[in-house]
Amino acid sequence: MKMKIIFFSLSLFLITGASFAQKDAPKSIISEKVGIKKYHDKDELDRMQKGQLLELYIERIKLLVKTLPYIAFATKPGVTMSTLGIPNTKDNRETLEDEFEASDAFLETTLNFQRTMLPYSDKSNLIAAIIFYEDTMKALHQYSEFR
Repeated sequence: MKMKIIFFSLSLFLITGASFAQKDAPKSIISEKVGIKKYHDKDELDRMQKGQLLELYIERIKLLVKTLPYIAFATKPGVTMSTLGIPNTKDNRETLEDEFEASDAFLETTLNFQRTMLPYSDKSNLIAAIIFYEDTMKALHQYSEFR
């Protein structure tokens, strides 16, 4: 019984310490989850069902919303305020967190709209948009090489 209490107390102490330590750690400006695993060509997209195209289209929108506003800072995940020389102050962290929350709210509204309205779009328009979005993401990688 004594061992359980000690183990529980130690676990609680470690979890509490870890959660406080993470608050002041610099956050990545671009989410670590952002990235395209595979680019598609027109023939491949033509063979996909409309439902698959809808999900791919939505995934591309998410990537662009979480990347494009920040290209003046970075085009790939992992860059933090500290990396860029921005002071890791409480105000700066709060401003960045506010930006993330606003982007998430915008994205949620946009995705709700897309999931409701996109099924009415033409398959050829979806394919053209996906190719455009993927070309935009490729251009972001080229942009980062020119800086």
